[in-house]
Amino acid sequence: MTGLRFVAALLVFTAHILWFTRLVPDGIGTALKLTFSLAGPYGVGFFFVLSGFVLTWTARPDDTARSFWRRRLVKIGPIHLVTFGLAALLVTSMARPTSMVDWLASLTLQQAWFPSLHTSLAVNEVSWSLSCEFFFYLAFPALLPALCRMHDKQLWPAVAAVIVLIAGAFLVARFLVPDQPPLTLFSVTAPVSFSQVWFVYFFPPVRALEFALGILLARIVRAGMWPRIGLLPAFAMATVGYPLALCEPYLAGRSGLASVCTAPLIAAAAVADRRNSPSVFRRPTMVFLGEISFAFYMVHLTVIMTAAHIIGPTRTFSLTTGAFLVLVLLAVSLGCSVILYRYVETPLMRRFGRHRPASHGGARCEHDSAEDAARRPQA
Repeated sequence: MTGLRFVAALLVFTAHILWFTRLVPDGIGTALKLTFSLAGPYGVGFFFVLSGFVLTWTARPDDTARSFWRRRLVKIGPIHLVTFGLAALLVTSMARPTSMVDWLASLTLQQAWFPSLHTSLAVNEVSWSLSCEFFFYLAFPALLPALCRMHDKQLWPAVAAVIVLIAGAFLVARFLVPDQPPLTLFSVTAPVSFSQVWFVYFFPPVRALEFALGILLARIVRAGMWPRIGLLPAFAMATVGYPLALCEPYLAGRSGLASVCTAPLIAAAAVADRRNSPSVFRRPTMVFLGEISFAFYMVHLTVIMTAAHIIGPTRTFSLTTGAFLVLVLLAVSLGCSVILYRYVETPLMRRFGRHRPASHGGARCEHDSAEDAARRPQA
């Protein structure tokens, strides 16, 4: 599962470098923009489902809410603050209009709660998804016991119910949320309003449905109820799900409906990890890239926007030169990610992110077996 993280992060990088720069010349660039227009949302949705799955998969019966929140804060807080600072320097140098509310909401990871395009995407734009994750983490100590009290026979119906709720959120946005004024981004006008997009894409309680889907999937896999779908077929399902999302209505493609297609890949990857099955995603290089994927996700857009600011956002290049510059920015983003991972995330996690057993049991799944408890790694 760790190796798959980087694939999702790379999808987000691809979408951003195509939409925020003109390194790829017109014609090919336009075609690629349309092709990868939902690559970012698809990768983010994968992360939301994966987050619920992994936190449930690694949950310990002796954990407490306070210990869990401490570890999560140590995991995301320092890199968020560093990348926020880097993005703040870029925003200041570009004289981009940013209100005090924008600054504070982004700094405290509350920006996704604001139905405002400027606030939701203030400063380090990609951190809006971390705002959702922050909400998931706060809710997890209460959400996990509630879902773990379900009997195994209720798990698949619960998955179906969550998918229905995700579809219901899309229908609410489509028919009940005002569709005016139309949203305009990058000189492209979408047939929806930002209020509609915010409800299905940014609003943390709605995105928490994908997080809950991940929790249920982890329980299903742990209970041995996952069907025999191998990693390759599951990867094919996730791959086919992307063009299907492109064919869906605009709001559906950006909603959690697209994330449903990636869920089998996460479950199949967990089964493959449990069995130590050979896979390209288990190779050391892919595992390392997966480990730095959070830092990569948080810093890559600042690298891209800085380059666009230096060379000019409308400057064009030949296909060869453009492709070379894309690879250079990818390498720079990876280099920054390695630095953040090794000198910020890893030392602080070793010092403050260790699990500290409680004297009494915390949130746990009553159906966990002794074997599962022994196998469970540190969160």
